[in-house]
Amino acid sequence: MCHTSTPQRIAALGRTLPWSVVPLPGWSRPEGHWYPSSRPDSPGWTEEQQQQVAALRARALELSITVGTHPFWSTVENGKVVEARMALKRVHEDAGDDEAAADGAA
Repeated sequence: MCHTSTPQRIAALGRTLPWSVVPLPGWSRPEGHWYPSSRPDSPGWTEEQQQQVAALRARALELSITVGTHPFWSTVENGKVVEARMALKRVHEDAGDDEAAADGAA
């Protein structure tokens, strides 16, 4: 599993979960309130859902530490580390552009 897919999997799972980890009653603020919002009752997360989220968060942390502490970063010129890390974050986007161009040429 690559580093970028882990946050995406966490986000996708989060969109399917109830808004609260623990069961809580919903609410609805009256119309005209300065910050209108409402939530339905939350049944809370199941034990399995909590374990899935915890496992994905632990994996994201593990991957972040692995990337952030990799010996490669000591070879990057001082003052260029942030730029290099930002470029690394965008590699998958560039690869996607290359794949799309190759698909269009076929």
